[in-house]
Amino acid sequence: MKIVSVMTTAARGGGEYAAVDLLDALGKRGHDVVMLSNVPEIADGTSVPVRPIDLGPKLSRSSAVSLTLRAPLVLRALRTALEREAPYDVLLVHYKKEQLLAPWLPRRLRPTLAWAEWGPVPRQLRSGAPNVLYRRAARDVDAVLAVSTGTKDSLVEAGIDAGIIEVVPNVMDLDAVRFDAGARARVRDELGIPEGAFTVGCVSRLHPKKPIDVLIRAAAALGPDVHLLIAGDGDAESDLKALATSLLGDRAHFLPTPHRAIGDVLSALDVSVFCPSPTEGAPRAVIYAMEASRPVVSTGPEGVADMIEPGMGAIALPEHDVAATTAVLAAYRDDPERVAREGARGRALAEERYDGAKIAARIDALLARS
Repeated sequence: MKIVSVMTTAARGGGEYAAVDLLDALGKRGHDVVMLSNVPEIADGTSVPVRPIDLGPKLSRSSAVSLTLRAPLVLRALRTALEREAPYDVLLVHYKKEQLLAPWLPRRLRPTLAWAEWGPVPRQLRSGAPNVLYRRAARDVDAVLAVSTGTKDSLVEAGIDAGIIEVVPNVMDLDAVRFDAGARARVRDELGIPEGAFTVGCVSRLHPKKPIDVLIRAAAALGPDVHLLIAGDGDAESDLKALATSLLGDRAHFLPTPHRAIGDVLSALDVSVFCPSPTEGAPRAVIYAMEASRPVVSTGPEGVADMIEPGMGAIALPEHDVAATTAVLAAYRDDPERVAREGARGRALAEERYDGAKIAARIDALLARS
């Protein structure tokens, strides 16, 4: 089976890497896979071939009018790129612009049309004229892969037929990320973090909608010996660095997005902290921490209510509250055995829930019968 995936984006976050790993897992099952993207390096470190395509900006409030006016040109560019890949068996699209355009393609360029949904449907698409267009596009879809139950619920709320929606967890390579004592020592030494210093942090896209400032303030409140490590890039980077430096001085450490070396950075932490935006699906940052045998603390329940459970992590409440997050982290700081115990439980749960080979087999069967 040949599967062509289209994903154009302005960022490289969890959803983007999830899309690549999904294709990589299907490729390992013997399928011919290819991704069309404007970010050719997105698949570095995998066996997924990437072909260049430029469809302009992602669909958003600011780009909606210009994209609507340019829709015929964008559709022609998409069609031209797909013609080069034909014939194929499945067209898999990930984001709203491509989802809305796909029904206007010739039928032979969408023999089986599938959507991958990496988070809740934006509220703008749940009502009014945008919802009408979204539901119209969904009429031509054979299968929808929803990354979580919450994502499926939002699709049904938006009017998508529940019968074509399958909840499919993130595809993860469980061997790619593990706790590594040698990497822990090396990263800490490079950053000047003492061997025994309690260290909290995150690997995250540094987006203004993510309340990473709560993590920074909580780390500062934990006391003068605690270190903070944040790895990522994004629009909020300079503001977060300024805040962290003012509160923690040289105990605040920032690294660029580690990509495929994420396990090394997570190994350097004692507790990984997730700071959810208002529209999280099933965040891979949480799964990566579980794979690295790190307990996970979230500053709120969005996207993680059915992922983080007692015995492998905690959700601070009230959400995004500095005092509540500080109290949860202090409990881990004061109980190293709990850190080890819950980290091990997180790894075990990751192996149960996110085995890439098993999930790829499910997707394979779903696409084959669509």
